[in-house]
Amino acid sequence: MPAHIAFHLNDEPRHLPPEFSPTTTLLDWLRGPAALTGTKEGCAEGDCGACTVVIEEADGARSAVNACLLTLGQIHGRRLRTVEGLRAPDGGAHPVQSTMAACNGTQCGFCTPGIVMSAWAHQTEGGDPHEALAGNLCRCTGYRPILEAFARLPAEPAAPPPPAPLPAVPLLQSGSQSFHRPASLAELVALRAAQPGAWLLAGGTDLGLRISEHREVPEAVICTLDVPELAIAEVSPGGLRIGASLPYRRLLALCATEPGFAPLAGLLRRLGSRQIRGMGTLGGNLGTASPIGDALPPLLALGATLRLSSPEGEREMPVEDFLTGYRRNALKPTGEVIRDVFLPRPPKGALMACEKLSRRHDQDITAVGLSVLLTRDGNRIATARIAHGGLGPKAARATGAEAALAGAPFTEASFATAAEALMAEIAPLDDLRASAAYRKRAAGNLLRRLWHRWSGQEAA
Repeated sequence: MPAHIAFHLNDEPRHLPPEFSPTTTLLDWLRGPAALTGTKEGCAEGDCGACTVVIEEADGARSAVNACLLTLGQIHGRRLRTVEGLRAPDGGAHPVQSTMAACNGTQCGFCTPGIVMSAWAHQTEGGDPHEALAGNLCRCTGYRPILEAFARLPAEPAAPPPPAPLPAVPLLQSGSQSFHRPASLAELVALRAAQPGAWLLAGGTDLGLRISEHREVPEAVICTLDVPELAIAEVSPGGLRIGASLPYRRLLALCATEPGFAPLAGLLRRLGSRQIRGMGTLGGNLGTASPIGDALPPLLALGATLRLSSPEGEREMPVEDFLTGYRRNALKPTGEVIRDVFLPRPPKGALMACEKLSRRHDQDITAVGLSVLLTRDGNRIATARIAHGGLGPKAARATGAEAALAGAPFTEASFATAAEALMAEIAPLDDLRASAAYRKRAAGNLLRRLWHRWSGQEAA
């Protein structure tokens, strides 16, 4: 029997009547029926952060997310807080709000609610204030006082006990529209086989645009957020096994502490923003097979493999073979889904780099992506894996450049030869982000720059 959408909002339970479509964006519901207009609409595509709200996780963590990309079906059973629910125990201004005011961290005020919610999430996540603020744009500019407020946030007082969790539901339905929430891998695979045309949804940073910007209304959605097999994060001496629905924020935290994965962690810090990383998933990036997916070149350089599940059983496949063309992948149309990804740990002493060029440093789409993994035998390059993104219809290995480096001496001349080979084997397109000529030259120069970095010649 279909259930109604239910969640906790600002510590109060909310139960929505069945006329609310589960693919209504959270932003539309907040600003419309809920009349909580502190959450603003700016871009409706997850770029500006004016719609930032916070999901309070069961483990006490806070995830800043974009309300414009989240659907009501995705937040069923979760705890959500908007700026209207942020207050001190005595009902006055919350310390985050007071700190923003004391630092003169507000101007016209339009973007301030989203910034305040990012700051509140930052209280528990910590880290670099610049990184925490990267997903919020201030239309009046003047980020210095805002960053000062982020740096001066007081310690968070003890949180009250969380409310009792709401029960999971297998199906949310509004009219002819169905929104499935399978609770196991077996249920997911069976649903996928029965409804091959349904949208497969995890974080929604891609599909959410089709709803928020293009106003598409899918007849059926299969949401993977309740499938425990897709949320794993397993560490072994050989590498990391990452569930397809694990949010990027958790993958980043893991890579930042695991030996060998620091270069990948550095790249993930530039993948969207904290709001996007709180929603987006590795499985989603692979499933869409976009040539500009930030995480795809590192997977190719590492030699990552996928575990795929279907009614016929499981199979493993290199990521390289999974990406078959522009937004095309090797999933079988018989209910096959991505279960997890295995990232081999780079060999001890290996050199790895994950490079990204974009028009701005934070919150921007890749114009040129290049990931390189080298091993050495003395002063010679033993093996070389080079992968690129944003330079063709799919993320791919640069086999010509690899052949130029493998077995060559570890010298500037070898890298220069490999750079020329790389430029010869790619055929990038012109678009608004960069010209083909720029992309080709930049890709070669990124490879040349690695020689200077790894040989100690690049300035710190």
